[in-house]
Amino acid sequence: MSGYLTGLPMKITSMSTQVRNPNRVNISVDGKYRFSLDISQVTSLGIKTNLDYSEAAIAEFEQEGEFGKIYSRALEYCFVRPRSSREMRDYLWRKTLAKKYKSRQGEVRDREGVPQAIVDRVFDRLVEKGHIDDERFAEYWIENRKLRQGVSRRHLSGELRQKGVASGIIDQVLSQSSRDESDELSKIIAKKARLYSDRQKFIQYLARQGFSYDDIKSALEAED
Repeated sequence: MSGYLTGLPMKITSMSTQVRNPNRVNISVDGKYRFSLDISQVTSLGIKTNLDYSEAAIAEFEQEGEFGKIYSRALEYCFVRPRSSREMRDYLWRKTLAKKYKSRQGEVRDREGVPQAIVDRVFDRLVEKGHIDDERFAEYWIENRKLRQGVSRRHLSGELRQKGVASGIIDQVLSQSSRDESDELSKIIAKKARLYSDRQKFIQYLARQGFSYDDIKSALEAED
């Protein structure tokens, strides 16, 4: 703590738990609200009221508060469903953009985006903790995508490429998947056949879904 207690002194005068988020603590410096931290950060940083801190120390605490806030939001984004590395990088990049907001007085103001160094740190922490893993994401996507409707491997592969997953990972996970191309094709035929009176148009539709002509022909003959 001795490094924090140098330079022009500033005093942390109060700490109070947020009403909307009891896991975060509002920090006031010299009688005015300055930033917020996660409760765990308050403990790990050893912050206490009525102690003098330098401006550099206060700025460091603010950065830690911003990191904790963005990391928590990124975790929530992951917990909705697993995310690929590209999805998370895109999500965090949006956090760096300046945004307009309306003040309590009704004025429209600009809010600066999150510094790139902080979002980079958030991404690295997510990877370190195993929350971002493209192989695990690909496994989730392949085993859960359109289970009732059916989907071809080629279609799954295309979706994963759009999510930024490397071809090598896609091929590996697809080769290990228990999803059977014939079963997936049968699901689509059972669901869509009644919509097509023209057999050739139905074949073209199934081909656009990523199935081979031979598989389509065999599946339709089995249905006859």
